[in-house]
Amino acid sequence: MDKQLIAQKIESLRRCILRLQDKIPGEVETLANDVDLQDIISLNLSRAVQLCVDIGAHVISEQDLPSPETMGKTFQILQKASIIDAITAENLQKAVGFRNIAVHNYERINWLIVHAIVHKHMSDFSKFAKQIYNHIDSSAN
Repeated sequence: MDKQLIAQKIESLRRCILRLQDKIPGEVETLANDVDLQDIISLNLSRAVQLCVDIGAHVISEQDLPSPETMGKTFQILQKASIIDAITAENLQKAVGFRNIAVHNYERINWLIVHAIVHKHMSDFSKFAKQIYNHIDSSAN
C-alpha cells in the first residue's frame, strides 16, 4: 500500500478540517448572508469528502475489494471489510450527498444543514483518517 500517498491525502484532509473549523461562524445567519464564507465552507467541505473517497478508493484497490459503483458505496465497502466502522461509513455516505449538491446544484445548498454539519460532524473526517491509519498499521504487521 502506498502509505506516503495516503499520508499526503490525510494531511490535505487535516488542512481542510482546520480551515473549516477556523471559518465556520457561530450563527447560521452569518453563513447564510456571507457568500465568500459560503464558498470557503462549501469548497473545503467538498474537498474533505472527495479526499475521503479518494483515500477509500485507494485502500479498496490495494485490498483487492470490489470497486464501488458510487462514491457513497466506497464507505460501505470499507465498512464491510472492517476497515471503518458503520457510523463513520453512514455519516460519510451522507456527506457525499452534500458534496454532490455542492458540486452539481450549488444554489440548492441549505446553509442551516451545512452549519450543523460543520459544527456536529467534523469529527467524522478525523475518525475516518484514524481508522484508515489503524488499518494500515495492522496490515503492516
